[in-house]
Amino acid sequence: MPFLIAILGVLGAAAFWWYRMKAMNDAAREVADVVGRVQGNIRRKRLRNQAALSPLTAIDDPVVAAATLITAIVSENGPVLPQREAAIRSVISEIADEKKTDEAVVYAKWAASQIDDATIVIDKLAPFLRERLDVTERNDLLQMMNRAAQAGEQPLQISDQRMLRLRQKLGFEVN
Repeated sequence: MPFLIAILGVLGAAAFWWYRMKAMNDAAREVADVVGRVQGNIRRKRLRNQAALSPLTAIDDPVVAAATLITAIVSENGPVLPQREAAIRSVISEIADEKKTDEAVVYAKWAASQIDDATIVIDKLAPFLRERLDVTERNDLLQMMNRAAQAGEQPLQISDQRMLRLRQKLGFEVN
């Protein structure tokens, strides 16, 4: 009889520890799943950010960059209507020939439609333009933006924060 109780005790202890190990294994698996989901979310967010910037990273021409910057800021308040597009074409045609203007405006409209926030466009393109334009050309860019915003039946009011950020990113001293 004591031998049978000892065997039952050993089996009970083994079952207890087997259950405990199974519970720890399940807990470790849950932790690993949570860690995997968090890592996946971080990876997806990074990919979304890269995808959001991809139309901007492909820009290697100051004319296209200027057109994209102007279009993104002007389209922040709504879609680019034909009058506003004509105004953008008009200001871009001052610095480029007709073929280059068409190419720049078409790309700018597409890129601006891909990116929701004009701040991202300013942060990405203004340093690019600062490197490639001299001070007078950067001033001309700001004037072009204002002319594009003021053209049409309903002039747009570009927020002071956007203009301040743009001036700062273009390398102007901001008070």
